[in-house]
Amino acid sequence: MYFEHFGLTEYPFSITPDTGFFFSSKSSEEALSTLLIAARTGEGFIKITGEVGTGKTLLCRKLVASLIAADFQVAYIPNPYLEPRALLKELASEFGAVLDASAGIDQHDLLKQLTHRLMEIIRSGKRIAIILDEAQAMPLETLESLRLLTNLETEKRKLLQVIIFGQPELEDKLNQPSIRQLKQRIAFDYHLSPLKRSELEYYVHHRLMVAGHQGPRLFTKPALWVLHQRTQRVPRLVNILAHKSMLAAYGKGHRQVTFWDALAAANDTASMRSHRARPALLASAAIALVGIGWIYLK
Repeated sequence: MYFEHFGLTEYPFSITPDTGFFFSSKSSEEALSTLLIAARTGEGFIKITGEVGTGKTLLCRKLVASLIAADFQVAYIPNPYLEPRALLKELASEFGAVLDASAGIDQHDLLKQLTHRLMEIIRSGKRIAIILDEAQAMPLETLESLRLLTNLETEKRKLLQVIIFGQPELEDKLNQPSIRQLKQRIAFDYHLSPLKRSELEYYVHHRLMVAGHQGPRLFTKPALWVLHQRTQRVPRLVNILAHKSMLAAYGKGHRQVTFWDALAAANDTASMRSHRARPALLASAAIALVGIGWIYLK
């Protein structure tokens, strides 16, 4: 019923990262271009940071697909909160290394067997990328063990790319004296920003189109203003609020999301409370925006 009401084939604002919904904002497009160029030029470490909800995981998955298409063999580690030996075993599994079944295999032997497998991949003509999400959670000793893997190189370039995604706290971790050698090896870095003001409407429209919507404008200008104010254009928060706004409109039998639908949804969402405008300002803005909405809807 919900899909039929809005002319959809799937939910447009799910917070599950789906590369089919990838939106080429200025920030995400610049980040993806930086990553692909850096990977192809053979740099050792590449770092992407961004606040919670800015689309790091979606960008990460988009990058994985792009690198595989470019003949890279990729290991994607979504949860790197692992001690060094566990990370090496995870990488060995990702790259298809045949490990000694002995329970007593130590970290040195594990690294040796993984390195052997990586060299086999390189000799086959493929390049290698290790991509780690949520890297701010990675223990310092695990980051250091990862650095040792990047010692694989020729006279021309590194043979192994390590791309780390993390929240801004990752910077504090990389400033620790014990891993200063790793920080020096970061040749490219980029900070992922929220959507620009001018991109919000296009973002909402893009996701609706991907989800099958082909009708007239679904979100009024005043409703989009609420999304802007309450989410500060952070994509995950935009998705949450847009979804709940559509549910509010659906519950009233509306085929268009109004200012009041979006406002009710925002006031009912705990994650929006830190972004709430002062009541007096909100009330005056509501009067002005409802008038603007009528102009746009005529």
